[in-house]
Amino acid sequence: MEIRVLRYFLTVVREESITKASEILHITQPTLSRQLAQMEEEIGVKLFDRGNRKIKLTNEGILLRRRAEEILQLVDKTEKELVEQEEQVEGKISIGCGEMAAVQVLPKLMETFRQKYPRVNFDIFTATADLVKEQMEKGLLDIGLLLEPIDIEKYDFIRLQIKERWVVLMRPDAPLSEKETVTAKDLSALPLILPRRMNVQNELSSWFGNYYDKLDVVFTSNLSTNSAIMVDGGLAYSIVIEGAVPFWDQSKITYRPLTPPLTATSVLAWKRGQPFSPATTKFIKHIQCFLGIGEP
Repeated sequence: MEIRVLRYFLTVVREESITKASEILHITQPTLSRQLAQMEEEIGVKLFDRGNRKIKLTNEGILLRRRAEEILQLVDKTEKELVEQEEQVEGKISIGCGEMAAVQVLPKLMETFRQKYPRVNFDIFTATADLVKEQMEKGLLDIGLLLEPIDIEKYDFIRLQIKERWVVLMRPDAPLSEKETVTAKDLSALPLILPRRMNVQNELSSWFGNYYDKLDVVFTSNLSTNSAIMVDGGLAYSIVIEGAVPFWDQSKITYRPLTPPLTATSVLAWKRGQPFSPATTKFIKHIQCFLGIGEP
């Protein structure tokens, strides 16, 4: 006997009418009658006296009603307990990321996940993609939000649609602040702070073209916040991903995009084949569903 058919049976018993029960169950009357007849045939007894206008139970039907009520009560209790067990999922999920625009996807992911699993919390580790990936390799981080280019051959990932734009940080009183965009030629004779990542420097090398070998690079920096402090101190201009820059105080540090535009993509990634905690496993599934590539 199927649980679904037992529910049909009890609805018919309660309404004393197949017609009324079919309306409540949103199935056709012939379908409901066929389901009940198949159940009688399956268990080998007659459950209803169908001669009267109202449905009446046989002695066997009365026994099945009592047992069905007990069975469904147990089923409902079990389902509730399973849901409550699901809600007991707890633990910490560690996420590594850089100072990127794509970080904007994380608050909604975390908020919607914690609505279902309120005992789960998160640890955010901010660093370059290379360092984040290194921590993921060691098992110290569960998930990484990584700026490309990066080797993710051993990872499952989702490439985000958000474009990361490269910009130049400068003081508001800097001569370049009068421009709407900045070219390679504009930067070629100025002191610069470049990103520390070699993969990114290669991208910038292509953008600068022939100017690259002549650049006055004061130093490299792995995070835009520290380089911004140097910019504010008048040391140099800094080329960074726009990321969180729009949230800064523009009266102290401003920025201009590069022209021609230089952009990058980012990925949410996790190590393929690595065992994760129940909380992290569910969060990865949540990411996939939230971003439209998995089943809810």
